Amino acid sequence: MKTFNTLRVIFVLLGVGMLVGAFFFFQSTSAFLETATAKPGVVTDLVRSRSGDSYAYYPLVRFEDGQGRLTEFLSSSGSNPPSYSRGDTVRVLFTLGEADSARIDGFFSLWGATLIVGCLGGVFFLVGAGMFVVPAVRDGGAAKLRKTGQLVQGSYQGVENNNMIVINGKSPYQIVCQWQNPVTSDIHVFRSDNLWFDPSEYIQHESLPVYINPTNPRRYWVDTTFLPRMAR
Repeated sequence: MKTFNTLRVIFVLLGVGMLVGAFFFFQSTSAFLETATAKPGVVTDLVRSRSGDSYAYYPLVRFEDGQGRLTEFLSSSGSNPPSYSRGDTVRVLFTLGEADSARIDGFFSLWGATLIVGCLGGVFFLVGAGMFVVPAVRDGGAAKLRKTGQLVQGSYQGVENNNMIVINGKSPYQIVCQWQNPVTSDIHVFRSDNLWFDPSEYIQHESLPVYINPTNPRRYWVDTTFLPRMAR
């Protein structure tokens, strides 16, 4: 549980940090575009660079700066397959007097960093926020069922690992029980909330209290308040 709490805080902080970084990238590029000078340039070469398990090709561009001097720069944006070929003419943007600020006038060359960092930040933030919101919604639903739901006794079936969740190589436990609706004779299988310790030795009865929504038994809550609380 401590690991889960730590992870969700880390995910939210990483997400916020990346989103802030993406905002500054956006502001920097916007300010650059407001004062940038445009010149024609030519792709003189494609520089291959390893990117993970594959290669990316970065265009080397030559252009004439504001003082009429020929200058070359390597684009910070590469791709595979390459987006440009040797000899291609491109539009170069740069700040006068700062030839090393040159960039190819293309969407990814200008906004790639903003897009990548922003998307990653959004994913981290949403995952982290979800790790806060989902338990809160679940606890709220459980509280409502305890007040307004129908109490039934589920026949204890055993304890299973919830292998859909793995943290530090471990999966939480769930108590499994079932109940047969006396009206429809349908059998319903209920699983408790995730537990980060094996509750088997603390289950002394053949049935467990379960609160269900009478009109929709798929909405339920297995009462595990008889278990000892895990130390935080």
